[in-house]
Amino acid sequence: MEMPNEFTLRSSHQELLQAQAHVWNQILNLINSMSLKCAIELGIPDIIHKHGKPMTLSDLVKTIPINKSKSRGLYRLMSILIYSKFFVMVKISHKENEQDEGYWLTPASRLLLRDEPFSVASLVRAILDPVMTDPWHNVAAWFQNDDATACVTTHGMKFYELTRHVPRLNQFFNEAMASDSHLASSVLIGDNKQVLEGLKSIVDVGGGTGTVAKAIASAFPEMKCTVLDLPHVVAGSVGTENLAFIEGDMFQFIPPADAVFLKWILHNWNDEECVQILVKCKKAISSANAEDKRGRKVIIVDMVVDDEKNVENEAKETQLFLDMHMMALFEGRQRTEKEWEKLFFDAGFANYKITHALGLRSLIEVFP
Repeated sequence: MEMPNEFTLRSSHQELLQAQAHVWNQILNLINSMSLKCAIELGIPDIIHKHGKPMTLSDLVKTIPINKSKSRGLYRLMSILIYSKFFVMVKISHKENEQDEGYWLTPASRLLLRDEPFSVASLVRAILDPVMTDPWHNVAAWFQNDDATACVTTHGMKFYELTRHVPRLNQFFNEAMASDSHLASSVLIGDNKQVLEGLKSIVDVGGGTGTVAKAIASAFPEMKCTVLDLPHVVAGSVGTENLAFIEGDMFQFIPPADAVFLKWILHNWNDEECVQILVKCKKAISSANAEDKRGRKVIIVDMVVDDEKNVENEAKETQLFLDMHMMALFEGRQRTEKEWEKLFFDAGFANYKITHALGLRSLIEVFP
């Protein structure tokens, strides 16, 4: 094994400089995230969108509520956001046949708009809130202590308990989950409707305020839809003729239904807890009153990590980021297909089907 000094002696200056540049890039990577957060807090995507056409730097400076003496910094902020593909520079033609350049939105920045149904702006603000980023300073300490997560090491409590003590974080988190549910339900009903066809009833476990369930209930008026979540989550929620809200704990009881729906639930929990949840799901779909039991299943929207060791792309990197995120703040993890398979079989299920239909996440059907 080569010692560090041997590596230094045997490496060319160019190799050393490339290694140094790589380390610098990793150290400064958080600037991408913080620049994005800054753009959202200043309202830049919404300002450009409201303008209705590309905005020059001078127009942007006039419109954004900043200290005008710092306007040169705005150019530097926009430069990194262009490099990160959140904005583009386009030509602007004037009546005098003169041309200028202006900033315009990309598909990514449209997801940052306040009124966009699929907006991820609240998710950005939640993930990058100091309460969420502080635990990363204590991950090394967490590895050496007995705490469940680095969140506990930092704040003395688990994440969901923390949201009850920090109203802004709870608001960002709930808005982010609702927005994500809009997108997930749109893809599920629009492109994968066959997954739901034939079902007479479904229960959305951990379904929050019912964004997904409402969409399913509207698309399938003959289907009985139920949302199960904790009392403080469903409090005040109003059902409809085919939609009901039930207070409860999924570890204790899941209402009987032809199908149980779990969106971004199981990645929050460790393997033993996931098996407990899945056992409850199996009992729920086995207890439903119906003559034909062939359609019974658990429908999961979650990540299936690519376990190819040599794959290097943005999707793979994002999956690894999210796995570390679950480790630091929750007690869960992102899982490979083999890891999912073990959970399903340990819970007594017979088979499963994975459809890669939701970008970084997959649609998983699990059959008893």
